[in-house]
Amino acid sequence: MKILITGNLGYVGPSVTRQLRSAFPDADLVGLDTGYFSHCLTAPGAPPEAQLNAQYYVDIRSIRSELLENVDTIVHLAAISTHPVEKAYEDLILDINYHAGMRLARLAKSAGVRSFVFASSCSAYGAADDRARREDSQLRPSTVYARSKVLTESGLRKLADAKFRVTCLRFATACGMSDRLRLDLVLNDFVASAVATGRIIMLSDGSPWRPLIDVHDMARAVEWAVGRDSHNGGHFIVVNAGSEEWNYRLRQLAEAVANVIPGTEVLINYAAPPDKHSYRVDFSLFRRLAPRHQPQADLQGTIESLRNGLAQMYFDDANFRHSALIRLEVLTDLQRRHLLSPTLQWLHRLPASPVASVDTRPRGEEEPVPIQATTARRVGV
Repeated sequence: MKILITGNLGYVGPSVTRQLRSAFPDADLVGLDTGYFSHCLTAPGAPPEAQLNAQYYVDIRSIRSELLENVDTIVHLAAISTHPVEKAYEDLILDINYHAGMRLARLAKSAGVRSFVFASSCSAYGAADDRARREDSQLRPSTVYARSKVLTESGLRKLADAKFRVTCLRFATACGMSDRLRLDLVLNDFVASAVATGRIIMLSDGSPWRPLIDVHDMARAVEWAVGRDSHNGGHFIVVNAGSEEWNYRLRQLAEAVANVIPGTEVLINYAAPPDKHSYRVDFSLFRRLAPRHQPQADLQGTIESLRNGLAQMYFDDANFRHSALIRLEVLTDLQRRHLLSPTLQWLHRLPASPVASVDTRPRGEEEPVPIQATTARRVGV
């Protein structure tokens, strides 16, 4: 089996790589990523890419069909993520997340790829009442990022058939420790703030609902999707990936962090206007279809893992929201150094090293750059 993982050098990719290597030890695992965050390692030990058979540095917008030869399954994680990146790159999100994603899917089907696993998002539900959202509930995407996920799901539905199985995992909000930690996610932000400042300052009244999922449990869901056959859900399926136990109000998350990190002060803005970005999610379909791949992490354990991971990094940066642990800051820094164009394409080759090798020929003429192992600068270590 040959599995191609796009976006593997991001926040979720390291856990997915390890999970798939463990579940499919004889598989040919290949990573494909443009490399924006390849240097942002935050955990000790060998980089997760060491468990791959090969790593390619390719912009998803210019992937060529040759890279898909003999690939059985694609795990499509690559995307420009949500707030605060979205406000800066709103015009690019549909191009990268939707148009490039659909082009990849069409190339994959033509190349004989049999299974396509798409990392979608529960943010597709947008503003909702307190009733838990099911897969057939009305979608109200309130951001371009969420809309890109809805559009891609719709496009993939039209491609799916007996020879091209599609699994769309509508993930809850990611959280937890990663080899490439990002702190622009709600629980991760709360833990980092508690560690660095002793405070969690909430801009809302804390009432909005968020479903969460630990990155390691996201990887378990991906493993299920890779191994799924059409008898278990059909040629095309959209499934909420997570657990009802992980539906929390924001103030509950803050209080949970304060319980794990004693002395943390939680400040809530009860006078704030209502936050419309609130939704709960029903995960019963995932529980029925994937009983052996249900989330195993609990909230306290995830918070403790984040706290311990930050301690290993000697993290104490009260100004972390302007650091390389925030995705927007990394992209902005690469542009400031004239390495990325305004359309987030590489302008120049970086100094020669396995992790920095990128191809910068005009779009549509890119050749993949393979490596067998990687080394990279660790952020915050």
